[in-house]
Amino acid sequence: MTKIVSDGVDVTEAATTGERALAGNTDGMVGQADGVAASNYTASNLTVQGRNGTTYAYRRFGPSGTTPVVFLQHFRGNLDNWDPALVDDIAVQREVILMDSSGVGLSTGSTPHTVTGLARDVLAFVDALGLSEIDLVGFSIGGCIAQELVQLRPYLVRRLVLAGTGPRGGRGYHPWSREVRAMANQDVQDSSHILYLFFTSSASSQAKGQEFVERIFTRRDRRDITPALAARDAQGEALLDWAVPNFGELARLAAITQPTLVANGDSDRMIPTPNSYLLAGHIPDARLVIYPDAGHGFLFQFPHEFAAEVNRFLS
Repeated sequence: MTKIVSDGVDVTEAATTGERALAGNTDGMVGQADGVAASNYTASNLTVQGRNGTTYAYRRFGPSGTTPVVFLQHFRGNLDNWDPALVDDIAVQREVILMDSSGVGLSTGSTPHTVTGLARDVLAFVDALGLSEIDLVGFSIGGCIAQELVQLRPYLVRRLVLAGTGPRGGRGYHPWSREVRAMANQDVQDSSHILYLFFTSSASSQAKGQEFVERIFTRRDRRDITPALAARDAQGEALLDWAVPNFGELARLAAITQPTLVANGDSDRMIPTPNSYLLAGHIPDARLVIYPDAGHGFLFQFPHEFAAEVNRFLS
């Protein structure tokens, strides 16, 4: 039996793995109570036990009865780093699942040190929820994990979205530049790090970045916790191993047969934008969208536009 806990309260009603019960299921909306609109501002923190011993923290909201969309987060990110303006728009049409991987945020366990290990970690979470088909959105290192996952278990994923990410053996992010490395690895980060890493230096992009920062810090109740430095170091090691230049690795992308949406900003300083062109050029059924005057965090600079793009693609 899969045990599911909502904000510390056992809400398990399932008799077997694969059957699930979620707190506050009203009118086909999961993860909310009393008819509150599905939102990352208010969604309950749920937990589920994986076969690997990790107790995974996650949020699940949006209309049930749809293929769930599982979101894989960026380097050092947690549940609260998902922009409500983005995921809430998607949750109007689709069931959304946000997760903390092992050792990240409210999840227990240790963070794997390879992208393959991180992908297997996500599979342990998906299996704990009893999901047999998902759509997958991977952002940044989450996009690397998504590529590996879809090759480890191709029949699980219906459609794939790769945002601000790059292929194994890609171009220009092994290692990061000195400036990016200093900002990304700073022990204690604030809004200045987000604005530098995710947005361009233009006044317009920086203004959109400020709005994003305000949104992700709006939630006050039952916030996730900042990922530990050990998780940062494990993810960093995994990304370095993944990014070692080797164009021979691009041939692996032919094995991704799912319809795939690749998207990025035109000025990504973390995983340079040419990597998005590599993905779109080597994945057989891929389409590419590039946003102007935008960086790694293009999906937070254009949250409503990108949500509409994702909803169209997934439908």
